[in-house]
Amino acid sequence: MKIKVLIVDDSALIRSVMREIIGNQPDMEVVGVAPDPIIARELIKQTNPDVLTLDVEMPRMDGLDFLEKLMRLRPMPVVMVSSLTERGSEITLRALELGAIDFVTKPKISIQSGMQEYADMIADKIRAAAKARVRARPSRSAGRTSTSPSSSTANGPYRAGSRQ
Repeated sequence: MKIKVLIVDDSALIRSVMREIIGNQPDMEVVGVAPDPIIARELIKQTNPDVLTLDVEMPRMDGLDFLEKLMRLRPMPVVMVSSLTERGSEITLRALELGAIDFVTKPKISIQSGMQEYADMIADKIRAAAKARVRARPSRSAGRTSTSPSSSTANGPYRAGSRQ
């Protein structure tokens, strides 16, 4: 069965590049694309993706805020795809802390030579994320004394059905 991927990015160009990269993988399919987290929330309910690719900087809601809500209400594997997710950066570490499985920087669109290598890297990260076991995260206001994820499953607005 193919890995169902939902792409969330405010850049139409990046959405197009990601759709092409993922669509060219024999074991993956793009089930939707969203320009912001508000639209992504509805698409998650409709398409029940296996993996979400998520940008950090977007209109209407920041990607990290969305990630935090998603992990609390409808946990699922997320790969961050952003110009801000450089290895070791504060934003990348925060995304991983909130529950993202991995990160990848956005491609430099003007450089075609490295696109196949970039496509392979994204595909590998999505495959790894699809195998991850993601659990609900306690809200930030629940305190930081516990280091283990919440064991309860929320039936919030992000729940799109049970994952197979």
